[in-house]
Amino acid sequence: MTEHNRLTLALMLVLTGIVVGGGLPQLDTESQAGADAEAFQDLEPIEKANYIADNYERSENETNQTLATVYVRDEDGNVLSKASLLESLRYQRDILANESISAALRPGGVVDIANMVAVRVADERNPSLDAQITALETANAAEVEQVVGETLENPQALRLLPSGHDSSSTTATDRRMLISLDGTAVDESVDTALYEAAQDRSEAGFFVLNQPAFNAYNSHFFTEMAFLVLPFALVLILGVLAFTYRDLVDIVVGMVGVVLSIMWMFGLLGWLGVAAGVISIVPVVLVTGLSIDFGFHVFNRYREEREAGARRPPRNGERGANATRERDEDGGIRGPMNRSVKLVATALILVTVTAAIGFMSNVVNPLNQIRDLGIAITLGVAAALFIFVTVVPALKISIDGLFERIGWSRRKQALGHGRFLRPALARTVTLARRGAPAVLVIALVVGAVGGFAWTGLAQESYQQPDGEVAEWKQQLPDPVGWETHPVAEQLNHVQDVYQPATADDAIQERILIEGDVTSESTLTDLQTGVETIRQRNVLVDQPGVRVVESPVTAMQALAQRDAEFESVFDDADTDGDGVPDRNLKAVYDAFYAADSDLASQQIERTDDEYRSMLVRFAVDADFTDPDSVVAHFEDGAAQMEAGGDRTATPAGTLAINAAVLDEIVGGILLTMGLALAAIVLTMAVVFRVMHGSATLGIVVALPIALVLGAVIGGMSLMGIPLTLLTALLMSLVIGLGVDYNIHIGDRFADELREGKSTYEALNAAVTGTGGALLGSTLTSAGAFATLALVPQAQIVSFSSIVVIALLSSFLVSLLVLPSLLVLWDRYSPENVTEAPSGDAMPQD
Repeated sequence: MTEHNRLTLALMLVLTGIVVGGGLPQLDTESQAGADAEAFQDLEPIEKANYIADNYERSENETNQTLATVYVRDEDGNVLSKASLLESLRYQRDILANESISAALRPGGVVDIANMVAVRVADERNPSLDAQITALETANAAEVEQVVGETLENPQALRLLPSGHDSSSTTATDRRMLISLDGTAVDESVDTALYEAAQDRSEAGFFVLNQPAFNAYNSHFFTEMAFLVLPFALVLILGVLAFTYRDLVDIVVGMVGVVLSIMWMFGLLGWLGVAAGVISIVPVVLVTGLSIDFGFHVFNRYREEREAGARRPPRNGERGANATRERDEDGGIRGPMNRSVKLVATALILVTVTAAIGFMSNVVNPLNQIRDLGIAITLGVAAALFIFVTVVPALKISIDGLFERIGWSRRKQALGHGRFLRPALARTVTLARRGAPAVLVIALVVGAVGGFAWTGLAQESYQQPDGEVAEWKQQLPDPVGWETHPVAEQLNHVQDVYQPATADDAIQERILIEGDVTSESTLTDLQTGVETIRQRNVLVDQPGVRVVESPVTAMQALAQRDAEFESVFDDADTDGDGVPDRNLKAVYDAFYAADSDLASQQIERTDDEYRSMLVRFAVDADFTDPDSVVAHFEDGAAQMEAGGDRTATPAGTLAINAAVLDEIVGGILLTMGLALAAIVLTMAVVFRVMHGSATLGIVVALPIALVLGAVIGGMSLMGIPLTLLTALLMSLVIGLGVDYNIHIGDRFADELREGKSTYEALNAAVTGTGGALLGSTLTSAGAFATLALVPQAQIVSFSSIVVIALLSSFLVSLLVLPSLLVLWDRYSPENVTEAPSGDAMPQD
């Protein structure tokens, strides 16, 4: 690379064409948000959900129904006015003109207050839509208002308005229209037609929240994020690079390496068929930070080697004229670059390997997106290593050689050797010299307190965006200013003001009761459990919505229309509370005899034996925080189990989400433990081989635990919950946290092998390598900090965690690791030794 730099650049250009040119066209950019279903099959809620699917199938008529909702909102007006109702009827006319919608619409598929009012005004039995429009157009406003008042006496009309609407009020700011479609006939064109028709009437307050709406929001979001974040990030990165490099050429060469690393990552992803989903910004930012870090170490060490120059005697492996040639050729460019790359290569390789252990620990994660993220980041870091020990040094030699041949000196001072920064970094060595035990005790206490905060972290599946954007972000000049999009705010508004319109539209929770379901207390205990859940105020409170569907409610409804069954039902109810409490097998037999389809949806019967029963609930709950709601259902299930040889298990959407999140979060602890153990073992082996001391490798690796404690404590202080994404970052922190320690520890061992004393070696490591670490920290942490500008809680949490990890890693490497190295040198029986081979270069 140093002697044949032009050939190196030519070969790498060809390789880049193959990797990037061939891989990018194959790149899968679809989101891989799903999970590996088999990974969760042993979770009890999922086992019971599968059991329900096998034994309680709904009728064909029910399972094929899809309910689309169109919302109308006018904060300053009245959506029950004649004009607004007419606009609804015209909206219906437009969408019914679409062949896809008309083919998918079920009989009587549109439920809208506008139709209810227009039918009354037309005073016909079944007026056509055009007749309804004509009747409403010819009616005066007072007449329409009167008919609206009469219509709202119907509970079916009230469920189309916000919850708690006063039925005597003929004005409202919100209402909705329900469109029932045949699920087998619904395709993308149906959703698109509904969305586009609503967009055409957005001025009148019409909107839908279907897939095309969310696609438009996502496209808008990422465009705005790029225009807002990238300029700030670019200015910050270039500013830090200007401070650290103080040289335009080095900035350009370093950024070439960064861009190539990212391009190689995506090219490799394409060749390997790994998806790069919607959160591919995560590996891009991480790889950018690590690439810049690699560049700092290569350039900083190169500057140190050039500064030392001929003043230093030949090192191990340099002999006679060859040593002189390496030091002096091309004004001392090739020799210093050769040495600097060899000196930092092992550290960079070790950083890559240990980081990959942390990142690749996610390949066992059941979430496809997280697995792909781990693979993408690992490939990106490996690509960065390859680029920064080949292309970047070769390009640097070529450019510096050209400029020095025309008389432009390329000798620059390494960061950390300046008159201000060097004394500041050296004070950390003084701290280690004077108070190493105290530093270690304080670090352990802080790390333990932070780690203990793990038990108090909230758990959420996903941090829901609220759609709010700070005013100052919106006032920035275009295209940087953030232009808001209504979907996120509309979604939150709908969740705030509406109850689900139907039971199928609500969040579904189910409790499966198994075992002795014919004992006399079964239905009484079931009803007690249902009442317990009702009292927790987690169920839908909407007129006309079937909130609970159970064997008891189904039999009560059947008894009202079937006299023969009513006789059996009443005879089994000894206390008159409407719940049978004896001869339950005979009651179930009569239930099946009267309506087997209805009975089979409530009670499982196999070979004339009753094995289980099912209770369904329509839940009004925030799906991002399922734990508190699931706890109420678990209390109700416990009541259903009482007094009999039965089990009752929540097995609905919320219970499954909570179980999966618990499984993933629990797995993170195991993943972190295994990754940490693997890194410690790797460090011990490598340091034993390279430096003759396994204990030194262990000492360098152990501060990762302090970084983890700092990150967990920071999450607790900032109120960042454990989500699927933040749980992923726990393993990424391990990969990030060991980086800085490796550079300090390896440089320390290198200096000891040169014959320096402990404090001289530590001072050289901290002031030499510490400068590069400072530049890397400022750049990477600054780049991630700019993500906090994005008005999305999930991304803000992600950036906060990474910034905490980077800052704590830097502080640990400069404040804690030197004290650990002093104590290691003082008490360890091992010493750093020469490399086994006499030709091997000392390692950074």
